[in-house]
Amino acid sequence: MSEDLRPERLLKLGEVCHKTSCGSTFIYAEMRKERFPKSIKLAEKCVRWRESEIDAWILLRQEETRASAGGQ
Repeated sequence: MSEDLRPERLLKLGEVCHKTSCGSTFIYAEMRKERFPKSIKLAEKCVRWRESEIDAWILLRQEETRASAGGQ
């Protein structure tokens, strides 16, 4: 089976918190403000985040930090 056909890795909330170093309250608040990737609802009490979207969010924050530090 080709790697391209594999489903994307989905992260649990704890993994998202660990990867971003952000707490769940911050994550959900930023989601409401549409400044954090939306979760995918898999079941009534089961949500996950696409790892690629979390990685992209982290990279964007890093770029913004570099840009603002360079502009001082």
